[in-house]
Amino acid sequence: MSHGFDTKPTAGPVLPAMPDNPVVAVLAGVLERFNKLALYLSMAALMLTALIMTYSVVARYFFHVPTDWQDDATVFMLVGVIFLCAGYAQSYRGHIGIEALSSILPAGVNAVRLLLVDVISFLFCGFFSWKSWTLFHEAWSEGQTTSSTFAPPLWIPYSLMALGMTVLTLQILVQVLTRLTDRSTSANSKTVSGEQ
Repeated sequence: MSHGFDTKPTAGPVLPAMPDNPVVAVLAGVLERFNKLALYLSMAALMLTALIMTYSVVARYFFHVPTDWQDDATVFMLVGVIFLCAGYAQSYRGHIGIEALSSILPAGVNAVRLLLVDVISFLFCGFFSWKSWTLFHEAWSEGQTTSSTFAPPLWIPYSLMALGMTVLTLQILVQVLTRLTDRSTSANSKTVSGEQ
């Protein structure tokens, strides 16, 4: 969180470092490729959503043509954008965090706090992923649809939500494993605890 008096201006987001552990590095590489693909698909979906909403307004206002499908289409795409990009944002630690404690805690205690927050976040997102997959399964097996006259199947947004939360969960897992297995992180924490 910036308070308006950063000492060094940054040119952009810092790229996440590849983990030292080869297994974790492979998982991180797969997630990085998926996150980039999801980012490009989400950008296209946002542009398409804007076009659909513009068409809907113009069609209804100028030509008095009702559009009963635009709400479902745009909501489905926005659900996909939000959930599929969650892992990408997490890979840069771009989600909102409260930095008040990090400035007053000793570095070693802060490292433990960050690890604890990551583990709790992993558990929460893992539970959310599991529930999302159960919603997807129910919608698929029962043939659930929206209540609109267009009535698209609900498995579409549930699958996007489940996939996005699964990727976010895996991204947090990679960050936890990186924190636990990286030699540079271990060396830094030993140095910090040795200084105290």
